[in-house]
Amino acid sequence: MLQTSQLLIQLMLYVFLPLWGIAGFIDWCCHRATRIEYTSGLRESLIHSLMGIQMAVPILLCLLFKVNVLIMLICIVAWLAHEAVAHYDVHYAAPKRHISVWEMHAHNYLATLPMYMLLLIIVINYPVFIKLVSFNWQGEFYLQRMPYAHGGDTYLPYYLSFMVIVCVLPYLEENLRCLFTALKHPQVKL
Repeated sequence: MLQTSQLLIQLMLYVFLPLWGIAGFIDWCCHRATRIEYTSGLRESLIHSLMGIQMAVPILLCLLFKVNVLIMLICIVAWLAHEAVAHYDVHYAAPKRHISVWEMHAHNYLATLPMYMLLLIIVINYPVFIKLVSFNWQGEFYLQRMPYAHGGDTYLPYYLSFMVIVCVLPYLEENLRCLFTALKHPQVKL
């Protein structure tokens, strides 16, 4: 029988992480439908890419390395930065283009899933969290590679391939579409 921490890891790997990618893809579909390249343009598109990177870094660190104070601190800072940028994103985009109900629902998932994953990382690694909040950081600022970490040796290539298909390529396409539109139509703001 699986231990509670193993079940929580499975929940993160096979439910929360894929859902986050799917929500990102739905968000991209909404951007295409509202023709972001003619409304809020390249700036908003780059903001979306920044938010993806802000979450990709802690996700990859947690998948590749043992969670210690350094990695948990990076996770918390990345989540806080993601929240700040997400707030700015909506503030910037709302007056420039229609944000549909579908896009609002996608944003709900894109905002809450990282928080749930952060909380699960804290629960799974509770002794590390205690070290973090008690400033017992001695010997905790290193990266210890975990060979065949969470999910075995097959999870990471499949997950990364999935994310390239549903998030990286669509948002790269969005960035290029916005850039080319701005270059082709100078009246469209970058």
